[in-house]
Amino acid sequence: MKQYVIDEIRPQDFEKLKGYLDATYGDAGVDGLYWVPVDEAWLSGVQQAHHGCAPFFMALELGPDRLAAELLVRTRNRVRCDCIHYADESQLNWLVRTVDAIFEKLEIMV
Repeated sequence: MKQYVIDEIRPQDFEKLKGYLDATYGDAGVDGLYWVPVDEAWLSGVQQAHHGCAPFFMALELGPDRLAAELLVRTRNRVRCDCIHYADESQLNWLVRTVDAIFEKLEIMV
């Protein structure tokens, strides 16, 4: 799996991240997993055309010392479809900016 990973997170920063992610993205049903909705402006043409598959998400997985952002744009409605694919350049940049903005907002230095 392709991922954007920030590691060596300190325990106190883990608690800040967990609180923020819980409040912002809620419980995904699996401990430490969060579904980040991808705004329609960032969707590929195929994804925009697949109204029945929407909404689309990218997953964040928070562990005790790392945050891993999965680079797969997926839907929770289907397991396989042409609209589920790895992030293109604009989606990748959006995800990195989103994760970096979370760290900046929480004043976590990495």
